[in-house]
Amino acid sequence: MRLGIAMVSRHLKVADSRPIVEQLVDLAQKVEGLGFSGLWVTDSVGRGSATLDPLTVLTALCPVTRTIELGVGVVQLPLRPPVELAHRVQSLNLLSGGRLRLGIGAGSTRADFDALNVDYATRFEKLSEHLEVMQRIWRGEGVCGPPISIWPGTEGGPPVYLGAWRSERWINLAAHHCQGWMTSGNHAGLDDIELGIRMFRKAGGRRAMVTSIHTDLRPDGERGPIGTPALFNLHCSPAEARDRLQRLEAAGFDDAVMYPPADDPGQLEAIRELV
Repeated sequence: MRLGIAMVSRHLKVADSRPIVEQLVDLAQKVEGLGFSGLWVTDSVGRGSATLDPLTVLTALCPVTRTIELGVGVVQLPLRPPVELAHRVQSLNLLSGGRLRLGIGAGSTRADFDALNVDYATRFEKLSEHLEVMQRIWRGEGVCGPPISIWPGTEGGPPVYLGAWRSERWINLAAHHCQGWMTSGNHAGLDDIELGIRMFRKAGGRRAMVTSIHTDLRPDGERGPIGTPALFNLHCSPAEARDRLQRLEAAGFDDAVMYPPADDPGQLEAIRELV
């Protein structure tokens, strides 16, 4: 099973002696050097903290990394015009040399929608609509007018992974119209996660990931993530963490994407030793 690392931009330290971009580059290069499969960034706008646009962050990391996947987990599709977003995603897919992995979702926080004056109530309907528009753009089709020219090598767009609840509607969308499914350790326990992967495989789904796994292997570390309680986490000993990851692998998951402690980047080495 592949291990990835997730980064939340609000955890970056403005007061640090190093510029923000240097902090990002250091993290990305360390993640790559330790042999993790990818670095994933999040998408939020109006939640009371300064954040960074995820596509901009990954663009900055393209020239300073070579092999790791650069992923967004997840872009809230209903927040942005789909044709413009498809063009930006195509640009990043090209600049990354095909390493972009695009997680998408409907969004779950009303504040993000209010900040951009987007209707929160219609987000699920817009998720499917915007995905279809973006995929048409990447096939070279015109949607609102003339088609957007596609760069050679980016035809069809990047691999797209649907981050969504375990339900027949979303499992089928992930299996039939995306390259994979992402479930969140924040909102699903092990039993629910295992039920979801069985549904996904039965529907013919390919790559499956558990993301948002808050991880702290220190004996005196934080035993619960800041914010909403995480139903599945690795706030435990390394031995127990290995057992939990092995259960995910046995269930059929391909990837686990973890949040390391923001105050202890040195834990990356300990996390890498789990597999």
